[in-house]
Amino acid sequence: MIRVTACALSATAALVFTAGLSGTANATPPNIPSASVARTELAGLTVAAETHDDTYDRSLFPHWITISGSCNTRETVLKRDGQNVQTGSDCAATSGTWDSPYDGGHWTAASDVDIDHMVPLKEAWRSGAWAWTTAKRQDFANDLTDPQLWAVTDNVNQAKGDDDPANWKPPTTSFYCTYARAYTHVKHAWALTVDSAEKTAIGSMLDTC
Repeated sequence: MIRVTACALSATAALVFTAGLSGTANATPPNIPSASVARTELAGLTVAAETHDDTYDRSLFPHWITISGSCNTRETVLKRDGQNVQTGSDCAATSGTWDSPYDGGHWTAASDVDIDHMVPLKEAWRSGAWAWTTAKRQDFANDLTDPQLWAVTDNVNQAKGDDDPANWKPPTTSFYCTYARAYTHVKHAWALTVDSAEKTAIGSMLDTC
């Protein structure tokens, strides 16, 4: 699948942010497929053992780039996924509310909210991103087109770390279906591999749909 260029990504993201400023917040990130489509995408993923674990460095995925004006990716997602979000002149959120789908947390301070990469950066690295250019890794780390970036409770995001679904699942079991659909689509969209345990875990989560 052809991915968007960095310039196209920034343009798309700017439109997303502008839409957010209108006051209509999206409940979830975009382009989450149906369960049936996700199952088809999962079946099409290449199964392979993870590699290059010891060569990963987070700096290889430049993230929270400028999207529009003084607003970076994190601030754009906070605006997109929050409700009644107000920002200062530096685009930092000064008020608003955020509901974390992973655990049901409800937050009124942006400092309690992390932006999670649905497919963690290190997981992507081990699944093929080690071979990408830095520009492509930047696009992945700031992807506002696929359901890759989620506003969630900070300590839940930290508990997830770099784990795939074989080793970590969201505390809210009713969210398994959405999580698996989004995770699978990101792997599919970016032509990343899955290992066998990961594929089995995703399949089990899709069975809850």
